[in-house]
Amino acid sequence: MNIFAVLRFLHIVAGIIWAGGGLLMYFVFAPAIAATGDAGKQYAGYLITKTPFTKIMLVAGVTTVAAGSWLYGIDSSWFQSNWMMTGQGTVFGMGGMFGIAALVFGFMVGNVNSRLAMLGGQIQGKPTAEQAAELGALAKRQAWVSKANAWCIIVAVVMMASARFFA
Repeated sequence: MNIFAVLRFLHIVAGIIWAGGGLLMYFVFAPAIAATGDAGKQYAGYLITKTPFTKIMLVAGVTTVAAGSWLYGIDSSWFQSNWMMTGQGTVFGMGGMFGIAALVFGFMVGNVNSRLAMLGGQIQGKPTAEQAAELGALAKRQAWVSKANAWCIIVAVVMMASARFFA
């Protein structure tokens, strides 16, 4: 088996796990968590702190981006060929940029979720004014980075899936 086949396998399988987990979280779990009040917050806290979900997402995201970058390097003769200016090379490159952006937004989502979990553990009963203000700020940040993450994943997946048609 050659390195290209191994990298492509890793890129596709890790990408499915990463994109599937991220989109499931954004479109299904997050709305359910928000709609179920304290029970949803308990579930979210458990999911983030007691399961391997965040580690799986981290490994899958980094693997997807690393393998994809290496594949693009192979296809482009390490970023030196005219292939990068073809339709296929351009679409793969733009898809890769959206994938890298999704990874950055994913790190931001993880940081916000960790901070929310830590703050949630500190709150006993009703939150203080400071805690409520911090919760509000974190919720706003989480809303936009989660949305940006989800849409970057969608665009990256569409571009990766369709790039071969732009030859």
